[in-house]
Amino acid sequence: QGHLVESGGGLVQTGGSLRLSCEASRRISIVNHVAWHRQAPGKERELVVRLTPGGSTDYLDSVKGRFTISRNIAKNSAYLQMNDLKPEDTATYYCNVAHAGASYWGQGTQVTVSS
Repeated sequence: QGHLVESGGGLVQTGGSLRLSCEASRRISIVNHVAWHRQAPGKERELVVRLTPGGSTDYLDSVKGRFTISRNIAKNSAYLQMNDLKPEDTATYYCNVAHAGASYWGQGTQVTVSS
Protein backbone atom coordinates (compact mmCIF):
# COMPACT_ATOMS: atom_id res chain seq x y z
CA GLN A 1 0.00 0.00 0.00
CA GLY A 2 3.08 2.24 -0.10
CA HIS A 3 3.19 3.19 3.56
CA LEU A 4 6.89 2.31 3.72
CA VAL A 5 9.26 2.85 0.83
CA GLU A 6 12.79 1.48 0.94
CA SER A 7 15.68 2.64 -1.18
CA GLY A 8 19.45 2.48 -1.28
CA GLY A 9 20.06 -1.10 -2.29
CA GLY A 10 22.43 -2.05 -5.06
CA LEU A 11 25.49 -4.01 -6.10
CA VAL A 12 28.64 -3.56 -4.06
CA GLN A 13 31.94 -5.38 -3.69
CA THR A 14 32.99 -7.20 -0.56
CA GLY A 15 34.06 -4.69 2.05
CA GLY A 16 31.92 -1.95 0.60
CA SER A 17 29.13 0.06 2.20
CA LEU A 18 25.51 0.88 1.51
CA ARG A 19 22.93 2.96 3.33
CA LEU A 20 19.35 1.82 3.13
CA SER A 21 16.51 4.26 3.69
CA CYS A 22 12.93 3.62 4.76
CA GLU A 23 10.54 6.51 4.28
CA ALA A 24 7.23 6.21 6.09
CA SER A 25 3.98 7.81 5.01
CA ARG A 26 2.24 10.28 7.32
CA ARG A 27 -0.08 7.47 8.42
CA ILE A 28 2.79 5.76 10.21
CA SER A 29 5.12 7.18 12.84
CA ILE A 30 8.74 6.13 12.70
CA VAL A 31 8.89 6.74 16.46
CA ASN A 32 7.43 3.28 16.97
CA HIS A 33 9.24 -0.05 16.84
CA VAL A 34 11.30 -0.17 13.66
CA ALA A 35 13.11 -3.16 12.27
CA TRP A 36 15.05 -4.27 9.23
CA HIS A 37 14.69 -7.83 8.02
CA ARG A 38 16.29 -9.63 5.12
CA GLN A 39 15.59 -12.65 3.01
CA ALA A 40 18.10 -14.42 0.84
CA PRO A 41 17.02 -16.74 -1.98
CA GLY A 42 15.89 -20.09 -0.61
CA LYS A 43 16.15 -18.94 2.99
CA GLU A 44 13.76 -17.79 5.68
CA ARG A 45 13.32 -14.10 6.33
CA GLU A 46 15.46 -13.07 9.30
CA LEU A 47 15.54 -10.12 11.63
CA VAL A 48 18.63 -8.00 11.10
CA VAL A 49 18.03 -5.33 13.71
CA ARG A 50 15.23 -3.72 15.65
CA LEU A 51 14.97 -0.32 17.29
CA THR A 52 12.57 0.39 20.14
CA PRO A 53 10.84 3.72 20.76
CA GLY A 54 13.27 4.22 23.64
CA GLY A 55 16.27 3.75 21.41
CA SER A 56 17.33 0.24 22.38
CA THR A 57 18.68 -1.92 19.60
CA ASP A 58 19.03 -5.63 19.04
CA TYR A 59 21.29 -6.79 16.19
CA LEU A 60 21.72 -10.12 14.50
CA ASP A 61 25.07 -11.47 15.69
CA SER A 62 26.54 -11.66 12.21
CA VAL A 63 26.02 -7.93 11.58
CA LYS A 64 27.09 -6.55 14.95
CA GLY A 65 29.79 -3.94 14.56
CA ARG A 66 29.08 -3.57 10.84
CA PHE A 67 25.46 -2.40 10.60
CA THR A 68 23.85 0.55 12.34
CA ILE A 69 20.16 1.42 12.51
CA SER A 70 19.01 4.99 12.97
CA ARG A 71 15.99 7.17 12.40
CA ASN A 72 15.17 10.78 11.66
CA ILE A 73 11.87 11.66 13.28
CA ALA A 74 11.60 14.97 11.42
CA LYS A 75 11.83 13.10 8.12
CA ASN A 76 9.77 10.16 9.40
CA SER A 77 12.46 7.88 8.04
CA ALA A 78 14.69 5.08 9.23
CA TYR A 79 18.07 4.01 7.94
CA LEU A 80 20.40 1.06 7.92
CA GLN A 81 24.06 1.86 7.46
CA MET A 82 25.87 -1.27 6.30
CA ASN A 83 29.67 -1.35 6.32
CA ASP A 84 32.19 -4.05 5.56
CA LEU A 85 29.62 -5.93 3.52
CA LYS A 86 30.11 -9.63 2.86
CA PRO A 87 28.66 -11.92 0.18
CA GLU A 88 26.48 -13.55 2.85
CA ASP A 89 24.74 -10.20 3.34
CA THR A 90 23.22 -10.56 -0.11
CA ALA A 91 19.45 -10.49 0.29
CA THR A 92 16.34 -8.42 -0.13
CA TYR A 93 16.08 -6.05 2.81
CA TYR A 94 12.73 -5.04 4.23
CA CYS A 95 11.75 -2.24 6.56
CA ASN A 96 9.11 -3.03 9.17
CA VAL A 97 7.27 -0.64 11.48
CA ALA A 98 4.77 -1.52 14.21
CA HIS A 99 2.12 1.18 14.44
CA ALA A 100 -1.24 1.25 16.21
CA GLY A 101 -1.39 -2.50 16.59
CA ALA A 102 -0.52 -3.22 12.98
CA SER A 103 2.70 -4.24 11.29
CA TYR A 104 3.73 -2.49 8.11
CA TRP A 105 6.26 -3.69 5.56
CA GLY A 106 8.01 -2.06 2.66
CA GLN A 107 8.41 -3.63 -0.74
CA GLY A 108 12.06 -4.48 -0.15
CA THR A 109 15.31 -3.34 -1.67
CA GLN A 110 17.89 -5.71 -3.12
CA VAL A 111 21.43 -5.78 -1.79
CA THR A 112 23.99 -7.82 -3.69
CA VAL A 113 27.55 -8.18 -2.47
CA SER A 114 30.04 -9.57 -4.95
CA SER A 115 33.12 -11.49 -3.87
